[in-house]
Amino acid sequence: MKKITENYPEVKLGMVGVSRDCFPAELTKSRLAKVAECAKKDNLEITVLKTIVENENDAAMAAIELQAQGVNTLVIYLGNFGPEGPTTILAKNFNGPIMICAASEDGADRLMDDGRGDAYCGMLNCSYNLGLRNITAHIPEMPVGLPNEIINMINEFVPVARIYLGIKGLKVFSFGPRPHDFYACNAPIKPLYDLGIEVMENSELDMLQIYNEAEGASEIKDIVADMQHELGSGNTYPDLLPKLAQFEYALTKFKNENLGQSKFAVFANKCWPAFEWAFGFVPCYINSRLASRGIPVACEVDLYGAVSEYMCTLATKLPATILDINNTAPADLMTGADLKGVDLKDLFMGFHCGNTPKECLCSGCSMKYQLIMHRLMEGDKEPDITRGTLEGTLRPGLITLFRLQSTADAKLTSYLAEGNVIDVDPKSFGAIGVIGVKEFGRFYRHVLIEKRFPHHTAMAFDKAGKTLFAAAKLLGIPEISTPRSAGNKYPTENPFS
Repeated sequence: MKKITENYPEVKLGMVGVSRDCFPAELTKSRLAKVAECAKKDNLEITVLKTIVENENDAAMAAIELQAQGVNTLVIYLGNFGPEGPTTILAKNFNGPIMICAASEDGADRLMDDGRGDAYCGMLNCSYNLGLRNITAHIPEMPVGLPNEIINMINEFVPVARIYLGIKGLKVFSFGPRPHDFYACNAPIKPLYDLGIEVMENSELDMLQIYNEAEGASEIKDIVADMQHELGSGNTYPDLLPKLAQFEYALTKFKNENLGQSKFAVFANKCWPAFEWAFGFVPCYINSRLASRGIPVACEVDLYGAVSEYMCTLATKLPATILDINNTAPADLMTGADLKGVDLKDLFMGFHCGNTPKECLCSGCSMKYQLIMHRLMEGDKEPDITRGTLEGTLRPGLITLFRLQSTADAKLTSYLAEGNVIDVDPKSFGAIGVIGVKEFGRFYRHVLIEKRFPHHTAMAFDKAGKTLFAAAKLLGIPEISTPRSAGNKYPTENPFS
């Protein structure tokens, strides 16, 4: 699958060593040098600061050095016990994601005198001081290690930092009022502001205006040619491509002209039923094309769905999608299929009209019309204004489900689960596939229903649970629900079941 090509931050790593004044600074310097050597062997680009932080003045010098080097992501390394005051002052003043880790003792022959660092102990005081200063930092699951282990921690931190930077630089563009029949997509937007996200709400008339103004743009011809190349034999409605290309050009131009102080963007757009009467097509294929470049477009003005999909995209640097947790998988459909260790009750069919990127679908996908909208709007007529979906079976393989959501009283919550798209023909329409997650039946009842999550879920086409969990914690999202193993009851689960 192709990596996304735009709309994401580049992580520029910096690393600083800290040393408590009653320990030799040389111990931190020598251990930091070994970490830097491992980074070079691993082709990990990281700026190692010359300043070793022992006091508040050193913290100020390190901050100047970080700014001069253009560092936007910081790793603080306790080469010995470390000075918790200056360490956390530096963290407090750094405007970006921070990881804190520490050095393991590196040999029995060094445990006397100047060779023992006690960083295992120092991590405890550092953590305590982070709490005193209300600083949220990423601390790895096993934060104390040898140089090669430290490099593994940093490599795992990079996508976490990318999510953090992306969210802090994000603007959500929405078009249209959130639909009456999809109250589930309607949630308070204040928690988005609390995360540092900007929101710019627009009407469907604004969308129609920018679409009409784009008519005749010279770029449309090139977009049509790109669509023809991408669709290949799936180009079933060639006459529709100029309209779709005009819409893609209009949205892209609008994004570029309205980012303001933000760096990255996603869309949450009203897509039916008035849209089709005004524009003469469904926007699904354009949504899929933008998502393939790293610019998610959530349907039905689902602001939190768009942000969730973007976080999945940042976690993997691969296109993601948004799907309905739609319907159960009939037993006879699954006959002979490899269920990847899950039961029938832990399967569901993920569906959307046709907004999933082409590379996330099996070969043979093509442009079609939206069957449900056609039934509603055009009846027995030949499809016309309901054309424009990209339909096919979801590509089998590892996936991660993720949803960020605000509750009705403006509190952030989320869920996260890993599973598989099952290799089976779903025998249905839209962009669709059978998804299996261990213990999903109980998770569906006692998390998705019990905690009132909406029907949309974002899906990453890779295993990304560890990254998304860490990123959600770093962003300060207070609740991250995950599936519980058999026998581990949810608080609301009937103990006698």
